[in-house]
Amino acid sequence: MDLDAVAAIRAERVDWRFKGLPADVFGTTIGDVAARRLDLFADGFVGPLVVLDAAALEHNLATMARWCADRGVLLAPHGKTTMAPQLFARQLAHGAWGITAANTSQLRVYRAFGVRRVLLANQLVDPAGLRWLAAELAADDTFEFTCWVDSVAGVARMTEALGAVERPVDVLVELGAPGGRTGARDQATALEVARAAAVSPALRLAGVGGYEGALAHDASPAAQSVVDGYLDSLRELVILVHDLFEVDEPIVTAGGSAYFDQVAAKLTEPWPFPVRPVLRSGAYITHDDGFYRGISPLGRTPGAQPFRSALRAWAQVTSRPEPDLALLTLGKRDASFDEGLPEPQVVRGRDGVERALEAEVTALNDQHAFVRLSGADVEVGDWVGLGLSHPCTVFDKWQLIPVVEGTTVVDLVRTYF
Repeated sequence: MDLDAVAAIRAERVDWRFKGLPADVFGTTIGDVAARRLDLFADGFVGPLVVLDAAALEHNLATMARWCADRGVLLAPHGKTTMAPQLFARQLAHGAWGITAANTSQLRVYRAFGVRRVLLANQLVDPAGLRWLAAELAADDTFEFTCWVDSVAGVARMTEALGAVERPVDVLVELGAPGGRTGARDQATALEVARAAAVSPALRLAGVGGYEGALAHDASPAAQSVVDGYLDSLRELVILVHDLFEVDEPIVTAGGSAYFDQVAAKLTEPWPFPVRPVLRSGAYITHDDGFYRGISPLGRTPGAQPFRSALRAWAQVTSRPEPDLALLTLGKRDASFDEGLPEPQVVRGRDGVERALEAEVTALNDQHAFVRLSGADVEVGDWVGLGLSHPCTVFDKWQLIPVVEGTTVVDLVRTYF
């Protein structure tokens, strides 16, 4: 990764484009703001605001790196979670093998910051994107790129768009399942796709990929059984197409953030030939106080070191129109809501003291949160700290996110969505 490009982020000027920041820092740089070590509540920040906990971030990075190393799996975390090159650099510094992307626009961000190894966990059939990719591969022989193919038609479209290339594009046959997302629906179809890719002059068949997270949504035994069955089929496909691979050590990859323990166990069972087992889990870096807290393998495995939630939103009480109702200055434009509503955790009064808060967010409007109180003493103007669920739909709402130790801002993370 180009660490100079990452460092240059801190030279960007801060202004009105960035939500929540104090007005008196406008015109200074991101690095200047971080160096001032401002206080969230004493130095002019305005709500709502989402922050990242510095200690939790480091804990999660180190925990996942150690977990993967202990099990002999490589990690290419999905960068769509944060789209933050500063965090990509930290993931790579903690041993990540590469970074995963979902589309060409994300890939362009990665390349702007010098990410050298990218898995694009999707089919890439757009001619303009493919032409750009071919030029990027030709210009940089250290750039390693792999994407998915799941149909003979897709192989044909890629081959047609790429034409004669200096470096063929590495592809993985994607295995799906009925009711899932993308991917060939059975091994016979996947074998046809592999054969088509292997004879394409513009492509190089480099392995097999898949995604188990589209097939299950909880940690029940039934869901885990579905995941294991899918992973068994993935292994069978790798063996079935082995003679077609055009690399000595094919990639075998799966693994979101919900079942990566099962993925690692299946991908590291003995193979009759060398493979590269790669996880793509991305949400671990911040974890959450909702969906992933309930389903993460490290939270439901006895004796495991769990991840910590690094995300918190702060919003003020703007109205108390009924005895058991408070309205906060936080809504759908600010916080995730697709995998659970924000979770009120603490209230901070005018005295600066934080107290535990028993309350529930019952609904979000664009800019308001409806909070049902349980006898809590909450006043207009108090700050409420909320846990968030599903980090992938938090980061896209914030271009610049303070990193805090307690209430002190020690850094700021820039996102590029």
